[in-house]
Amino acid sequence: MASQNLRGLWLVSQIVAPLLLAALVLLVSPPPGARAMSFHLESVSDGHCRAHCPRVIVAEGQISNATPNEFVDFLRQNVGDRDLRTIVMIDSQGGYVVASMELGRIFRRIGAATVVSNQCLSACVYAFMGGVKRVSPRGAVLGIHRMFADTAEGVFEPKRRVYDDGSMAAMLMRYSARMGVSRDLIRSAERISSGTIHFVTPTEMTRWRLASRNF
Repeated sequence: MASQNLRGLWLVSQIVAPLLLAALVLLVSPPPGARAMSFHLESVSDGHCRAHCPRVIVAEGQISNATPNEFVDFLRQNVGDRDLRTIVMIDSQGGYVVASMELGRIFRRIGAATVVSNQCLSACVYAFMGGVKRVSPRGAVLGIHRMFADTAEGVFEPKRRVYDDGSMAAMLMRYSARMGVSRDLIRSAERISSGTIHFVTPTEMTRWRLASRNF
C-alpha cells in the first residue's frame, strides 16, 4: 500500500481549469437520476493498526463538471490527516468526459493509486487512468463504450443523440498516452455502440496497460 501522505495540494488547483466548452456536453451515459460523485474517507485495517489505521479516499457516483473542484476541496479539508494514504477507491457508472480527464490529472498530480471498488464504467475509465498505479481486482469491472450526448434543439423537441466528430477522441488519445495507457483503448471504445457497454477483459487490461488485478 502506498505510504505517502498528500503533499503540495496548492498545485492541484492550478490544473483544474476550463477546457474546450464544446467538449463539456460530451458524456458517456450514466443512468437517469444517478447521484453526483461524493468523497469520504474509509479506514483499512489489517487487524493490527489499532488507533491509526490507514485511511483511503472513497469516490462514489456520477462524475459531473463540478467533481474535479469538489475533489480538490475535499483534499484541502483532509490534508492534515496523518493516516490518509493517496489511494482512491472508485465506484462510478460514468459522467462527463472532460471532467473525468480533469479528475484523472488531479489523481496523477497527487501521486494517487486508483482502485476499482465495484465498477468503473464509461467516462469513469478516463478518471481511473490518472492513477500512478491502477488496480481492478477480481470481481470489479471496467467498462467502455462510444461517447455521445443527448441534446434537444428546443424545449419541446425530442432529444437526439450526437457523437464526437473525432476531435474529442483525439484529445482522449493524447491524454491516455500521457497517462501511460494505450491509445487503442480509445479506438476500441469508439467502435462500441453507445447503447451497450464492453467489459474490459483481463487480456485487454494488460494489452492496453490499463490496470492489473493485484496491488
